Amino acid sequence: SSSEGFGVAERIVLLTFISAVILMAILGNLLVMVAVCRDRQLRKIKTNYFIVSLAFADLLVSVLVMPFGAIELVQDNWIYGEMFCLVRTSLDVLLTTASILHLCCISLDRYYAICCQPLVYRNKMTPLRIAVMLGGCWVIPTFISFLPIMQGWNSIGIIDLIQQRQFNKASNSTYCIFMVNKPYAITCSVVAFYIPFLLMVLAYYRIYVTAREHARQIRVLQRAGAPTDGRQHPPDQHSTHRMKTETKAAKTLCIIMGCFCLCWAPFFITNIVDPFINYTVPGKLWTAFLWLGYINSGLNPFLYAFLNKSFRRAFLIILCCGDERYRRPSILGQTVPCSTTTINGSTHVLR
Repeated sequence: SSSEGFGVAERIVLLTFISAVILMAILGNLLVMVAVCRDRQLRKIKTNYFIVSLAFADLLVSVLVMPFGAIELVQDNWIYGEMFCLVRTSLDVLLTTASILHLCCISLDRYYAICCQPLVYRNKMTPLRIAVMLGGCWVIPTFISFLPIMQGWNSIGIIDLIQQRQFNKASNSTYCIFMVNKPYAITCSVVAFYIPFLLMVLAYYRIYVTAREHARQIRVLQRAGAPTDGRQHPPDQHSTHRMKTETKAAKTLCIIMGCFCLCWAPFFITNIVDPFINYTVPGKLWTAFLWLGYINSGLNPFLYAFLNKSFRRAFLIILCCGDERYRRPSILGQTVPCSTTTINGSTHVLR
């Protein structure tokens, strides 16, 4: 917020748009959580534990952060006091950082699943290690959110400027201003965005190379009809199916990570640049970049629905009240076509 207020027509458009974003984020992330909780097959996939935790973080953003920011934006005034302003800002930084750390963990999980042997993956991604990683996704962000913000470390050296912008004498309005000094801007942005982003780029690059090699192997095997490992036995259909599934999952998660970076990169770039240009970035530009990042909290569930077949089926079952048409066919129920013949008076089944 700043003294650059919005007109009546702009506020109506903003209110409509923001309400749609908040509703989309709440319903979409709830749908992801319910889908994993109800679908036994989704619960078997270790990656989905990170996805559920990520959905929970995005849900908290849409419930605890977005509404208060929307009210201040539309009313051009902060009415909840200075202490709650600090709490809301701390929650904003905490949940934003938690989201990207979850995506970083997802990329590491996919790296071990696709680029390593199954035994290595099972040894790396044990239940205990997954629990530790999930705990880190929530504990680490507190050291760059609640701790420094409540102690006022982010405002050292710029307190006068913050107080000047917190109150607008012309309109008699108060604002929840979050400004950061150079040390905090660099530290927060590097820990919350740039380091995890670099790790994800490296992990997904290796995944891309491996997935491309898997796809090439599948095409060669399909054309030649040769055994998968050079031995004299039929192709391992389970391994081929696993390659295809893991490759598609990697591509889906790459798109999700890409959308996250496109949504939050403008904000984090501006967050570092602004202190070095004497805080001259316009207030409306800050608002646009911030809400572009918030949009990502409602975007992930729709990416799952359109790009992941398992999630799409689970969503349809929930939305259609358990319609049998969308249920996954039972593996035990699948049989190979067979016929019968009689040999020496005994009936035998030929598969």
